[in-house]
Amino acid sequence: MKNISFGLHVPSAASAYCAALFNNHNFAFSLSRPRRTRLGDFTVKPGLIPKITVNANLNPYNFLVTYLHEVAHCVVHYKYRRTLRKRVAPHGAEWKYEFGVLLQPVLNENVFPEDILVHLIRYSHNPSASTGGDQLLFNALRQYDDQAISSGRVALVQLHEGSNFVFQNRTFTRGILRRTRILCTDKASKRLYTIPAHALVEAC
Repeated sequence: MKNISFGLHVPSAASAYCAALFNNHNFAFSLSRPRRTRLGDFTVKPGLIPKITVNANLNPYNFLVTYLHEVAHCVVHYKYRRTLRKRVAPHGAEWKYEFGVLLQPVLNENVFPEDILVHLIRYSHNPSASTGGDQLLFNALRQYDDQAISSGRVALVQLHEGSNFVFQNRTFTRGILRRTRILCTDKASKRLYTIPAHALVEAC
């Protein structure tokens, strides 16, 4: 899927990184309808390039973690199984290492809210086969599913600069990202405010 816009699915600060991984590694990518038993997968068939799928309904933080999880499988496939002809466990030491490396560039508050980040950093040191295996991280990721679904809102960081949104019953225009907060303009008063990048807002 050469024309995929990762910015529609992952935190905006990680969009270019996800696109670079896609361009620099040889795999096909597609979105999948929701699946109960898996969030994403990596498959290899004879004569075809590897394929990665990720469930389209995941919140941006869960989508990003799942995508990197599957890209790590791709890295292991080329680096160990294919080039060295070495048999490795699906979620063994090689995968844990490569997944940890892929996570490093996004382990910051420009990408993840603090309540996810603290658990994701710990998880990255010894990742399990599924985020569901780490209850604290699983709960932190899931709460953004629940909040977004119940409220119909999105994280402010997901909106493009210049977009209008409603936050605390006031309409704002999104500006530039300043570390963990975004400079926004109140449409009515024209005053500037900084709002947490991961605040849930209603897009106009």
